[in-house]
Amino acid sequence: MDANCRRPSESRARPMQALATLPLFLTLDRCHVLIAGGSDAALWKAELVLAAGAAVTVAAPVADLSAGMMDFLEREDVVHRTRAWQPSDMDGVMLAIADLEEGEAARFAEAAKAAGAIWNVIDKPAHSQMAFGSIVNRSPVVIGISTGGAAPILGQMIRARIETLLPPALASWAALARRIRGRVAQTLPLAASRRRFWEALARRAFLAAPADGDDDALMSELLALDPAQARAGRVTLVGAGPGDAEHLTLKALRVLQAADVILFDDLVSDSVLELARREAKRMLVGKRGGRDSCRQEDINDLMVKLARQGKHVVRLKSGDPMIFGRAGEEIERLKAEGIPVEIVPGITSAIAMASALGVSLTHRDCARSVRFVTGHAKDGTLPRDIDWHALADPVATTIFYMGARTASGIATQLLEQGLDPATPVVVCAAISHPRQRHWRGSLDNLTAGVASIGLDDPVLIGIGAVFAKLPSQHAEALLPVRAPILLDRGPAMAFLN
Repeated sequence: MDANCRRPSESRARPMQALATLPLFLTLDRCHVLIAGGSDAALWKAELVLAAGAAVTVAAPVADLSAGMMDFLEREDVVHRTRAWQPSDMDGVMLAIADLEEGEAARFAEAAKAAGAIWNVIDKPAHSQMAFGSIVNRSPVVIGISTGGAAPILGQMIRARIETLLPPALASWAALARRIRGRVAQTLPLAASRRRFWEALARRAFLAAPADGDDDALMSELLALDPAQARAGRVTLVGAGPGDAEHLTLKALRVLQAADVILFDDLVSDSVLELARREAKRMLVGKRGGRDSCRQEDINDLMVKLARQGKHVVRLKSGDPMIFGRAGEEIERLKAEGIPVEIVPGITSAIAMASALGVSLTHRDCARSVRFVTGHAKDGTLPRDIDWHALADPVATTIFYMGARTASGIATQLLEQGLDPATPVVVCAAISHPRQRHWRGSLDNLTAGVASIGLDDPVLIGIGAVFAKLPSQHAEALLPVRAPILLDRGPAMAFLN
């Protein structure tokens, strides 16, 4: 085995980060809930738990009732005790909610705790075991958003954003799924085939609402599935982008959520992996120039083996899989084995670099073309079959990938072909990561520029007149990276049921 070869290794998902609160969903159907107080705030909580199927009792003197609470208490399914609450009201109660002043709030919390009930005193987190967050209702899909009491207005804004993303028809699809769940389990005993069906239904849920009779139509579609095809595995090559999880496409996110196994590169960021299905097995199959790497043949063999086990394998690659990502070799092997393969493109690092610098790679005043060129061959040296004369075009933009160790040779070849030594150059490292950095100079100083950036992170070299238009604010650093997407935005979090 090669000295620099390593075996693919399984990688565990990172432990859940600290939670300000634990999001839970209570089933309240026919459970007893006590509401102490007759204010509009108490009314809102009473309406909420009643909508969840609870048996509601309100304890409040008539004189303390708001007009809205009076109307609410006219319902036949609500019990009203026309007096202030008493500890005996807690008997048999699952959830106790109150709108009370400070001293009475403490007594209410103590009584609820003694009775074994869950309790909440409105706007008094010190006397509450649980809290109500903002809700997005697509029941049976329910999303709760909490900021742990730190910023309720932020929670409301998050809810408004989610509301715009989830079509109302989602509720109808979720209800349909609940109706046919048992039939699906009976019709498709194999877990792989059931998962394929639910994935297909989930994709439709973001389109039009299901038509009448879709229950039977979907079941007919199930029965028509080829059992052999349902058992077959598949591979999806996914571009993870250069690092920032917000560069992921929606399709890439959906595929990560549907993976059984994820084979990922060294350069894939933790923030991207955090968006993957938590139950998916994760295996590091990194390949880095000049470092211990997994052999491409071993990666190919592993993909084939896992797919033949009926797994949905996601090959997660930094940047775009079709740009210097060895996708061609993997696709050829999978097709030769008869394994279905799909490609989900990603943002390649050259495009992310242009965005971070605020520079158009094809600015019409400077460039007529853009080229992506590898900076090293299989043996790690500068490729011998590059047309350097063509690359020495003063009205082209050239981006060298993996060229840090061969930068001196790149500069020498271009200068020998007559490219102006003063041609603007940028060297960028760790694009879209918090540690991203760059050097700006001219072609005749390229070697010094790479040395100043270092070799610890992936490096891109950009050469061409467009880099003379680098905005002044980039004299020292790239634009700041947006905060990476995390599942836990503690203390703010969103939870989906």
